[in-house]
Amino acid sequence: MKKLKFFYAFEVPALVILGYYLGSWWNFLAIGFAFIVLPLMDQLIGIDTSNIEENKAKIVGNEFYYRFVTYIWTYVQLAVVFWGAYVVAAGTLTFWYEWVGFIISFSLITGGIGITVAHELGHKKSSLERFYSKLLLMTVCYMHFYIEHNRGHHVQVATLEDPATSRKNEAFYLFWLRSVFVGYVHAWKLEIDSLKRKGLFAFSLQNQMIWFALLPMLFCVLLTFVFSPAGTINWQIPLFFFAQSFFAFTLLELVNYVEHYGILRKEKNGKPERVNPLHSWNSSHVISNFFLFQLQRHSDHHANAIKRYQILNHYDYSPQLPFGYPTMIIIALVPPLWFYMMNPRLEEWEGKVYNQPIAA
Repeated sequence: MKKLKFFYAFEVPALVILGYYLGSWWNFLAIGFAFIVLPLMDQLIGIDTSNIEENKAKIVGNEFYYRFVTYIWTYVQLAVVFWGAYVVAAGTLTFWYEWVGFIISFSLITGGIGITVAHELGHKKSSLERFYSKLLLMTVCYMHFYIEHNRGHHVQVATLEDPATSRKNEAFYLFWLRSVFVGYVHAWKLEIDSLKRKGLFAFSLQNQMIWFALLPMLFCVLLTFVFSPAGTINWQIPLFFFAQSFFAFTLLELVNYVEHYGILRKEKNGKPERVNPLHSWNSSHVISNFFLFQLQRHSDHHANAIKRYQILNHYDYSPQLPFGYPTMIIIALVPPLWFYMMNPRLEEWEGKVYNQPIAA
């Protein structure tokens, strides 16, 4: 039965579509579900700290079913993006609030869940899964994440060098600027350095960052061409595509902010200690974890990056968030409230960790 619950995520595109056809303020239906209903369900049902038994973890980790769910999501998201462009081209979004509700709701599909799935697939060794990861990131204009996250963030997490690690007393809005822009520049540097090591030119067809910049643009051109009347350009289609992309990767950055707020690894001989489950905030709230493919068990993910989502562990000694991601995202948008809630927890973590020996 637990297997089927990872299909909960597919409720989100269903709610976006339902909200659109109901019309008017119903375009906010998916937003209400994500940030009102889900937090309430998280609180009612609570957390699950149980882990897959060690002797069964390898078997469960290799089950094709769990990969199948992420593969299906990839095709569903692509289909929904084409549907979204069709809806916009049809001109049925009349009032400003319909546009706002539809675009932000849409970003819950492509960003809230879509980037989560892309993140999961991008860590895997399979070329097919990595291709699906890039495909999903293309639909939100954030393909550089594939490089920056895997080669940058996972190496530098919980250090001042990592643009995706939020700092103590840093408001989300300042963090967003640093993570988005510095992260993009860092991805270019990582790719150029990689090409140099291979004896290749920085500005060549082998540079993935060039393709990552071009492909979302080409995809947007395709959507515009397909759904614009012959001989014309419907400018509402690129407006929709880039607006939903903006909100999608902003959701990603909100999650980054929550996951790593204020945590810094100790240093030994000028180098940070090895990453372990102490170095990311963890949440084992049941319902939101099913919707987010257990991304909230982030402590284990950073300690074991290629581990599949279905076998990620909860560790009691990891720093624990008081709520699941949907609630924490709303709180992060209000910096004074965020600092009031999280700074005491961060200071408690610092007091425990910095009084312990440095991990090998």
